Amino acid sequence: MEFSSKLLQNAVDEVGFLPGIGKRTALRLVLHLLNQDQEVTTDLAKALIDVKTKIKRCKNCSNISDQEICEICSNPKRDKSIICVVEDIRDVMAIENTEQYRGIYHILNGKINPIEGVGPNDLNISPLVEKVKQGKVSELIFALSSTMEGDTTNFYIYKQIENQGIKTSTIARGISVGDELEFADEVTLGRSITNRIPFENSLKN
Repeated sequence: MEFSSKLLQNAVDEVGFLPGIGKRTALRLVLHLLNQDQEVTTDLAKALIDVKTKIKRCKNCSNISDQEICEICSNPKRDKSIICVVEDIRDVMAIENTEQYRGIYHILNGKINPIEGVGPNDLNISPLVEKVKQGKVSELIFALSSTMEGDTTNFYIYKQIENQGIKTSTIARGISVGDELEFADEVTLGRSITNRIPFENSLKN
């Protein structure tokens, strides 16, 4: 693709690095911004810079937040003793959209995946185990995707806390095996949270 401007080419190349954005789509987006008032592009650039420089990770659950503690963890109406274990913030958003869950979350920031070199120490697992050992948790809900990596991660965490005397459960398999939570419809995901089953039962399947 030939460009008459190196500035245009640089902008298209940068936008093209975004996931799911090809060169043609990147060009269309850049040309659209080029035709907007400067205020529009300035606001967009500022918003992106703010996302990178000002957003924090909640000290309690690792969710993204504008404050040290996110709105979910600081909400007095949430049950702090029930923790839903998820892979990333997209899963939190998906579950919150169901309006069926009133506990809090713990974001692992990934799943155990030896092929890609991701081990337990690369994930946010230790703080979760420590919470359980401190007696702050009555139930852990495993809500990772129904994949080999998700099941491996669930099992690893379970083995770390199985002697702590807390309830462990996993979302019901209304979510198809191999599916990611973020792509599940809200009704199915909501029922999976509500009808969760003891984690030990999932090991027998």
